[in-house]
Amino acid sequence: MATVKILNYELAPSPATIFGCLLPAPWLGMLSGLLLAFGPADGLPQRFAPLNLALTHMLVLGMLAPVMIGALFQLMPVVAGQTVAAARWIAPFVAMGSAATAVCLAAGFLYGKPQAFAAAGVLAVVLFGAVILAFAFTAWRINVTDATTRTLRWIAMALFAVILCGVSLAGSFAGWWQIDVPRWLNLHVAWGLLGWIAALVAGVASTVVPMFWQTVRPVVWWQRSLPGALYLPLVLALIPAFWDWVLPLSCLLVFTLSAIALRVVSKAKRRFDPAWPLWLACTASWMLAALLTLVQHVAYTYPPAIWLTLPVDNFPWWIGVLALVGGAVLPVNAMLGKIIPFLVFLHLRRQIPAGRRVPTMQAVLPPQRLQWQARMVLLALALLLAVPLAPTSFAIAAGLAFAISQAMMGAFLMLALFRYRKELLAAMRKGT
Repeated sequence: MATVKILNYELAPSPATIFGCLLPAPWLGMLSGLLLAFGPADGLPQRFAPLNLALTHMLVLGMLAPVMIGALFQLMPVVAGQTVAAARWIAPFVAMGSAATAVCLAAGFLYGKPQAFAAAGVLAVVLFGAVILAFAFTAWRINVTDATTRTLRWIAMALFAVILCGVSLAGSFAGWWQIDVPRWLNLHVAWGLLGWIAALVAGVASTVVPMFWQTVRPVVWWQRSLPGALYLPLVLALIPAFWDWVLPLSCLLVFTLSAIALRVVSKAKRRFDPAWPLWLACTASWMLAALLTLVQHVAYTYPPAIWLTLPVDNFPWWIGVLALVGGAVLPVNAMLGKIIPFLVFLHLRRQIPAGRRVPTMQAVLPPQRLQWQARMVLLALALLLAVPLAPTSFAIAAGLAFAISQAMMGAFLMLALFRYRKELLAAMRKGT
């Protein structure tokens, strides 16, 4: 079993650096939900329906990317002891730039405008190019000791692969060049889901989940396997001769790791915590996404009559919902509900003179509020999975439920920030 990690809180970046990345993200999630509820539903739930493509990029770029980048700005110094020197210069543009890129892509998919894809490509190169360089410059100095620090060491490479494939596709849609779109799309999705989202969630959870939910710490082989086990099939995917083995191997790895994580999370000591069910649903979602992907692959590769009874045409929607909402939005919501009040508590304790009272995390963001939000986002997940049954009706219900859940999280985080400012101003008045 791994030893207890020593965290360097004195190296934590300023609140503005982190809050500027994290706080706007739920509101972009709210906009994604409203887009699903009121956008043009033609073609849903098919994978390449314009609304589906727009929603995917609104969610991944508009909501998830700023949270993940902000978390890395925090984790690299606190967990790995290496400050991202350019973070304070880049952070103010992360949420705004990610949202602008997402909106351009959404407009491109919904209205077929090449100019929108061109704008998205330029924005992505400028913003994420700066982010990748900042992370890469910091990563080479990280001393690898466990799954989290190893993930931090290599995560810039994964983000580079995702952006490279994405910009190549955007440039093709803008008419700049011609590429093999299906192959680049497969690489873009694979690196995005496995190399960026799954690897980062698993790597961060290896430290955060034991810390906040009191699970057993990851065993040595887990610490040594991540994120390399997830990157192995992605590297093989670059070699055409190994392509047929990539998807089954990826599914096997994700299913196995998720099953182990589900067993560990189910035995957490803080099962009463309102965000605990989100982690259960997260691990189960990755398991189901891997299983459905494997079944879909077998059905398309070996199509005997038995597979005709399965609704394989709906599988891409279910896989996407399970991976992006169940496997990414749920843990992001769980961590936001813990990390923001923890950062408020941490920075108040550092800034308020010794001997004066500092509000607890539970006072900054009451657990009852998080419980309401967790139930709403789980309801949204269930409704999203039901969309193929009646696309028009369930799209509206699921979109509204998801929008409400993220608006709740956004409002709660804003209240936590107001509490931080109130406590800090009160301490300053007492000190004068």
